[in-house]
Amino acid sequence: MNIMKKYKWSWLLIAVCLIAAGFLVANVLGLGKSKLPVVGQVADFRMENVDGSTVSRDDTAGKVRLMYFYFTSCPDVCPPTTMVLSQVQNELKKEEGVFGEEAAIVSFSFDPETDTREKIKAFGDKFFADYSGWYFLRGDQEETRQLMQGSFKIPLIGNSAENYTHGNRIALVDRENNIRKMYDASDPSNVVVADVVKDIQGLIKE
Repeated sequence: MNIMKKYKWSWLLIAVCLIAAGFLVANVLGLGKSKLPVVGQVADFRMENVDGSTVSRDDTAGKVRLMYFYFTSCPDVCPPTTMVLSQVQNELKKEEGVFGEEAAIVSFSFDPETDTREKIKAFGDKFFADYSGWYFLRGDQEETRQLMQGSFKIPLIGNSAENYTHGNRIALVDRENNIRKMYDASDPSNVVVADVVKDIQGLIKE
């Protein structure tokens, strides 16, 4: 009888260990977790990068990206939101081989007449941008407006720095150019850097 009890508890211990191991594997592989839904698709684009090169949508495909629309003379939300992006950049750079290779940031100026490459470079430098993984693009104003309002559903009113009114949102885009999440950055302090980094890491693992 004692032997039977002994074996009974041994089997129970083994079962508990197997269940715990199963949960651990599922957690590591992300099994059972709901994936971020696809909420849109990024249309193709070709624009000038801050280094003078031409960058298209597919040039950045294969990486998880944050995409953001701004203008350098923005008096309110654009600078603090760009600071949030800079903080995300710095967190991603803590893990070797992630920023620039697995993940990137793409900032689009919708004021190309004012935002010369020199002004954009000065703006990026102010936020310690690492240009190996952070693209600062400028292109035709109307095409940029169509991309912003069409793919990302971000409103833009006005056509110059003096009269712009615009939505302030950051898009999370997966490797296949699908928009998976939109962060409301109308108050940039409400965008939690750790949560954004976690979302990026989740898409990298998909």
